Amino acid sequence: VLRGIKTLHLRMKAHCENGERIAHYLKTHPKVDKIYWPGFEDHPNHDVAKKQMRGFGGMISITLKGADLQETFRIASNFKVFTLAESLGGVESLINHPATMTHGSIPKEEREKVGVIDSLLRLSVGVEDIDDLLEDLETALK
Repeated sequence: VLRGIKTLHLRMKAHCENGERIAHYLKTHPKVDKIYWPGFEDHPNHDVAKKQMRGFGGMISITLKGADLQETFRIASNFKVFTLAESLGGVESLINHPATMTHGSIPKEEREKVGVIDSLLRLSVGVEDIDDLLEDLETALK
């Protein structure tokens, strides 16, 4: 922990910078219906995040246009740089499909009441090379 804390600021800087680039890329992507990232002014908690953070982090949620449960999971499984994982957070980029993973045991009607719809994906953007991450997104979303 003590050794890791020495480079935390460098890792968080890369995490935030990559998260911002990915968020802006996804905001205009034709397959993305909605995007949730606190760096956007239309995010409901943008003002709070602006006061509390230096950057807006790399945690991003998106919903895909016209994708059902199976299609969304298939897309999540197509990533090569992002790793499909239950837990999020770390230096590596991770992707999660809540409807089949973290919220898989919750009935669909209950999940949907809190916004966990079948086409929702959660991304934890890591510190890898941004061009590799963007290429991975482009390929997986085809």
